[in-house]
Order: sequence, then C-alpha cells, then structure tokens
Amino acid sequence: MTIAKVKSTQRLVAVDREAAGLGLKAGQTLADARAMYPGLCAEAADPRGEAATLAELADWCRRFTPLAALDAPNGIMLDVTGATHLFGGEEKLVGEIATRLAAQGFWAQAAIAATPEAAWALARFGKTRIAAADLTEAALVRLLGPLPLAALRLDAALLGGLAQAGLRRIDDILLRPRAPLTARFGPHLHARLDALLGRSKTPISPRFEAPAYIVEQRFAEPLMRREPIEASLLALAEDLGKLLTRHGEGARRLEASLFRCDGKVHHIEIGTSRPLRDPALILRLFREKIEAASALNEDDPLERGYGFDVIRLAVLAAEPQDQDQIAWDVAWDAAWDDGFEAADLAKLIDRLGARLGLRRVTRLRAHETHVPEFAVAAIPAAYAPKLPALFVDPPTDGVLPARPLRLLQRPEPIETLAEVPDGPPLQFRWRRVLHHVVAIEGPERIAPEWWREEADFIKSERDAGGKPGSTFPHPALTRDYFRAENAEGQRFWLYREGLFSPQAPRPRWFMHGFFA
Repeated sequence: MTIAKVKSTQRLVAVDREAAGLGLKAGQTLADARAMYPGLCAEAADPRGEAATLAELADWCRRFTPLAALDAPNGIMLDVTGATHLFGGEEKLVGEIATRLAAQGFWAQAAIAATPEAAWALARFGKTRIAAADLTEAALVRLLGPLPLAALRLDAALLGGLAQAGLRRIDDILLRPRAPLTARFGPHLHARLDALLGRSKTPISPRFEAPAYIVEQRFAEPLMRREPIEASLLALAEDLGKLLTRHGEGARRLEASLFRCDGKVHHIEIGTSRPLRDPALILRLFREKIEAASALNEDDPLERGYGFDVIRLAVLAAEPQDQDQIAWDVAWDAAWDDGFEAADLAKLIDRLGARLGLRRVTRLRAHETHVPEFAVAAIPAAYAPKLPALFVDPPTDGVLPARPLRLLQRPEPIETLAEVPDGPPLQFRWRRVLHHVVAIEGPERIAPEWWREEADFIKSERDAGGKPGSTFPHPALTRDYFRAENAEGQRFWLYREGLFSPQAPRPRWFMHGFFA
C-alpha cells in the first residue's frame, strides 16, 4: 500500500488486496493503521509513476477492444460492445482480463454492464460481475439497489450529508421522492443515479482514436522468431488490402501493434506518400522502420521477451484510391512511363520516410515571388504528392546558369571595392578572406514587389530570424545581382542592395550563393 501527506497527516491512499482483507482502507491515517498492525509496511505514493503505469495498462487493454479509456486514478474503462463473443462471452472475457493482469502482478476487479457507471459500481462494490445489456430497469434496480451510495461516485461531503440523513444505500434514494432530495442535496445526486440506471447516456473518451480499418491475429502459442512475425504481418496486410480495395481507399498511415505475453506492447507506425494497399510494400516499410530503429540503437520494436500472442494491423489514416491500371503489353519497357516513374519515386519517399521520418524527406515548392530566398520552400514530400517537383535545367555548352542551385540560408554582408560607386566590384572580402574579381557579369535587377506591403517583408524577415534595420538584407529594396569569378576559379552570386541617390544611404553588398 502507499501513503501520502494529506493536510499535514500521513494517510493511506491505496491499499492492496491483503491490506483490504485486514480491514484497512484508503483515507485512513497511517497512525491508526500502525496501531492496528505495528509491523505495517507502506511506501510513499508516486502519482506520476502510477499514472504512467495506468496508461501502459490502458494500452495493453487494447488487445480486447480498440476503445480503451483511462478512469483515473485506478481504473480503465473499455467499450466491449460487439467484441465479447471473440473471447467466448462476457464471463470468460472478465475472467481473462483478471487472470492476465494477475499474471503481471496486478490485482484487478472487472465488471461488464450497459453503462459505464453501472460497470464502475459493480467492479468495486458488487458481488455480481455481469449485468446483461437486456436487463429491464426493474431488474437493474434489484441488482444495484443494495450497493452503498459510494457506488454513485459522490464526493465525501455529499456522502457525509446523506449519511447524517440516514441514507446509505442506493435503495434509500430510489424509495424516496425526488423533489425533496434534490432541494436538499442538489441535482447532482439524481443525475448520477439516472446515469447509473441508463436513463441518461455518458460516453467514454477513448485514450486512442479508433482506427478506420483494423485486422488482427491471435496465437495459441506466442511467436518468438522474426520470420513468423513478418509472415503474420504480411497475412494481415493482405486482409487489410482486401478491405481497402472493397471500399476504394488506400492507407496513408498504418500502425502495427504487437502484444507480448508479459503485458508489454510495441507499436510501429509508418506513413506513406500516397494511398497504399500493396501487402508487399506495406511489409517492406515496416522492415525499414524496424531496421532504422536497430541502426539508431533505439528500443528493438521486435524485442520478443516471452513472445507475442496478438498482432494487430490498423489503418490510422486513409484516402480514396482508384484501382491500379495494368498495362496490356507486359513486355513493354515501363521505365520511361511517367506513371511508373511517379510510383518509383513514391516508393523511394516511403522507404526513406520509414527510416528517417516522413517530415525529413522534403521536396522544393516554388512560391510566387521574385525575392530569391523566398522563391522556393522545402516541404515534406509525402504530404504534397501532387505538387510538381522544381527542376532547374542544367547548363549546356559550358554556359553558366543564371542562378545557382543552392543559396546561403541568409545572404551575408561583404566589403567591396569598385572603380566607380555604382560599378561592379573589383574585389570583395567575405568571411575575412579577400577575393580578387577576374570576371564579372551583370547586373540582373530585381525590383521590389510593389503589390506587397512592406510590413509583409518585415514579418517574413522576422520569421526567418532577422531584425529590421540590422545587417540582414531587406527584401523591399531593389537588388542588382552579379555573377563573379575570382582568380582561383570560384564563382559567386553577389548583389547590391539599393540604388545610388543623394537622398538614399550607401548601398550594401551581399553574398547570396555559389555556382558549381
């Protein structure tokens, strides 16, 4: 059992089965408990650790139903509607839950009823563990009436007031008129009673969202080797593919859940760049994810322990997918077909995403702006499959391309020396290194985008980490770009910010990129 300080007094906050059998109960002072049993052992409560353990148990309970909700501080609520027959009925399901938790070292009491409130009351105070869903209200009243009022989950102050009035059982409330009790104790009392009897509905909030599609396989003997585990995943992927084909959809996010006999659960999640239902490709992506985790020395998703007795494959996100078109001529070389090239690119994105994470695999997207640093943006490739890739034609016949393929993250200021103030530089200093210009071409003028407010540029600059008025460039000023080559053959992309005029300050020069 565990203890905690409550209003400067050490009290029992949780008791195990043996302590409850000795007459000890939560809320009792530690001094009174040790007066009854001097050799009593108690540990300090760890609310954070207990909450984490309860969350792990809720995850484990998903082997019985995908809809599992936390009922803090010491309960888990399961919606087993339509699932009890998979375990041989309600009695066997309750017994299996209690037996499996006992094997993990947890003492648990479980009950099944038509409402969450009734199940909660029977699990903690009832002798009967099953309240059939087809029970009439009269039969439910006979079953729940003898229970104490604590089964209504009322606060201690309200329970104390009811006890002073001589009301201690649910029957005591049911046999009295509603209006006087409501006037004295408030409406919450009968609201809880109506929820208990099913007169009002109280939904549970599952800890995990129910997947769009789900298939699973249970094993009489736990799986220990990787080969049969992958074979089971492939078989589940085939069943899942049939479901998706029937509904005209493909998976964008999938999760494999592997339930170990000792209560541990491993979840492996993958994402795709396009709707997918090919079983072989699905298995390959899971392999990539597992191998990536092993390469990074992370927890092995297939750490088998005592083996897996349940494997589940679920679709977390799906999108419409048309039926694949098969070519008539199987000997036709599909390597040059755009559709096949797109499919190959999508496979590559999926494999890289499984190893590195889908958000780390990016592609370039063009923006409608003349400012070079804002002209393209890197976006996750998997989430923009229909956007055209940004291609730059390679230079031909040794001609230098107009713009470099790679730019500096931010243009960097340089010091220049020119023959005339508005002429191209003869030399420039960048990062403390002096470069002598032997050839230069330009200028290419980029004027400000007059249709955009200056505040928009300032906001973009701040988002990128700059400060207006600092040494960072200002996108709202005219730029003259030059392609320059130094004596070592290095080629640079420079620009002058601003135009010479008596009213304007001296223009500044920046390094923006490099040519190969």
